[in-house]
Amino acid sequence: MAVFAKISIYGLNRTSRKPLLMTSHHAVPTLDDVARTAGVSPATVSRSLNTPALVSRDTLQRVKAAVADLGYTPNFGARFMAAKRTMTIGAIIPTMENAIFAKGIQAFQERLHSLGYTLLISSSSYDPEIEAEQVRALASRGADGILLIGYWREEKVYEFLKQRNIPFLLAWAFAANNALPAIGFDNRAAMYQLCDKVLAMGHRNIAVISGTTEGNDRAMNRLKGITERLKVEGFNLDTVPIIETPYDIDNGANAFEELMRGPERPSVVMCGNDVLGVGALQRAQEMGLQVPGEVSITGFDGIELARVVTPKLTTVRVPHSEMGHRAADELVRMVESGEVGRSQELASEIVVEKSITSLA
Repeated sequence: MAVFAKISIYGLNRTSRKPLLMTSHHAVPTLDDVARTAGVSPATVSRSLNTPALVSRDTLQRVKAAVADLGYTPNFGARFMAAKRTMTIGAIIPTMENAIFAKGIQAFQERLHSLGYTLLISSSSYDPEIEAEQVRALASRGADGILLIGYWREEKVYEFLKQRNIPFLLAWAFAANNALPAIGFDNRAAMYQLCDKVLAMGHRNIAVISGTTEGNDRAMNRLKGITERLKVEGFNLDTVPIIETPYDIDNGANAFEELMRGPERPSVVMCGNDVLGVGALQRAQEMGLQVPGEVSITGFDGIELARVVTPKLTTVRVPHSEMGHRAADELVRMVESGEVGRSQELASEIVVEKSITSLA
């Protein structure tokens, strides 16, 4: 006789009209029960749950329906014991206070979930000592691999991970001459190209609001991209106003006002990221300055915030989602194969919006 069950999925009750084909000996549904209900092999069920990209859409839908109807929960404990893994990946980001890392980490988490892994995430507040403590904490909790942001940290952190055979991968940065595995973009080259665009538009009175460069290779390389391009153009760098400040809208606003109240107003203010750029844009409006009529402003990162302000912010759009997906794929590959990481450089894109005008 067919058995009909009223089951709850994510808090919503619904009645299944499909017979539940659990064997009488199983109080808890098993992977074999799911296989029989879906009409596939146990191996196909396993692939559907762990690597769904390898399964046809029709089969995947049947397996998902069987899982939902049966109320099946995978026995991860057995997998952990067999593989000597916890199926968790750690990630340490510098801050959760703004949107710089949100999109990339979201994509990273979604891809990990599709591969059967859980993400443990923490924030270091740009403090290297806190980051080192968090690395040790993730290791003690059995993280199978760890995602870190950028290259710069004490060598002892890398040595700690290597000694414990914990795979790690870097993101939001890429340097061809660095052997550490990284998936990201070249911050220096991207900002160099943006500065080249600014110069091509006729700007010669340039000021910079940079993120704090101490301990932050991304901020340092973005600043390098500007100064190296200006040096090629023949600028005396001692005369280029540069303010370093933590990434924050208010900090960007205050730095912008300081620059504009200086002895010579710049025609363009290049900001180390979009958060600083939006702060500069808001303060310009508060000061009654027309953007870009009286001053142009650029950012970096291409986060959504840059597109919702008026005028939209000229920026460097970086591939946040692609970076998150690729980082998850590569880190899981490292964990499961035991092989060394493979670095990948991703392309960035200059997006010229109405926050900058041509003086050429």
